[in-house]
Amino acid sequence: MMQLTPELVALTIKDVRDDGPEPGFTPLCEAELDDLVDKVESEADGKPLMIFAYGSLIWNPEFEPARRERATAHGWHRSFSLRIARWRATSEQPGLMMALERGGQCDGIVFTLSAERQRADLRALIAREIKYREVRDMVRWLPVRTENGTRKALTFWASTKRLGLTRPLPADQASQLIARACGQGGSCAEYLRNTIVDLQAEGIRDRNLWHLQALVAEDIIARHKA
Repeated sequence: MMQLTPELVALTIKDVRDDGPEPGFTPLCEAELDDLVDKVESEADGKPLMIFAYGSLIWNPEFEPARRERATAHGWHRSFSLRIARWRATSEQPGLMMALERGGQCDGIVFTLSAERQRADLRALIAREIKYREVRDMVRWLPVRTENGTRKALTFWASTKRLGLTRPLPADQASQLIARACGQGGSCAEYLRNTIVDLQAEGIRDRNLWHLQALVAEDIIARHKA
C-alpha cells in the first residue's frame, strides 16, 4: 500500500506565483527550437519517430500517438536527480524532478508519433521538455526493447556526468526536497505520486520510487505533527 496518500499530497500544495524562468538559464528562442526539431527529424532518417516515456509523459503526453507499447531501456534507471527552483519548486524551497541516470533498467512506454502531425507534435513536445538553451543536450536517442524488437526512441533528461545537469542524492536527502517543494505547477510530492500511480496502471513497479514515496510520506507527517 502506498503511504503517500492523496491527503498527504494535499498538505504539500500551496498557492505559488509564477516567478519566471529557472534561475541561471536562458529561455530557448523560437529559432533555436526549430533548429532542435530539424536536428531530431534529420536523425530519425525518415523512419517513424518514437518517444520513450518514463515519467510524466506517460500520464500526460499532450499528443495523440499513432501507437503505444511497453518498452525497456537497459542501462538506465529513474532518479529524482534534477534540482529545480521553478514549476514544482521555488528559489526559497528547491525541489527535484525525475531524470534517467546510468545503470540498471527502466520500464516505460514508447509512443510512435502520428506521421500527419509528427513535426507539430515533436515541436510541442520539445518546447515542453527543453525550455532552456543550456539543456539542449538533454535530448537523447536510446535503444529500447519492445515485444516487436529493439527500437530507436527519443527521450528527454537522460543524464551523463559530462553534462553535469543532474546529481543523484541519498534517498533521505532527496525525500526531504520532494516532500517540501511546491511551485506554480504543483508539488514534487504530487508529481511522485502521480508517476507511481500511472506506472502501476501500466503494470510497472519501480522499487526505488516506492521506497522514496514512503520516506516522503514520513517527512510530511513529521512536519505537520510538529
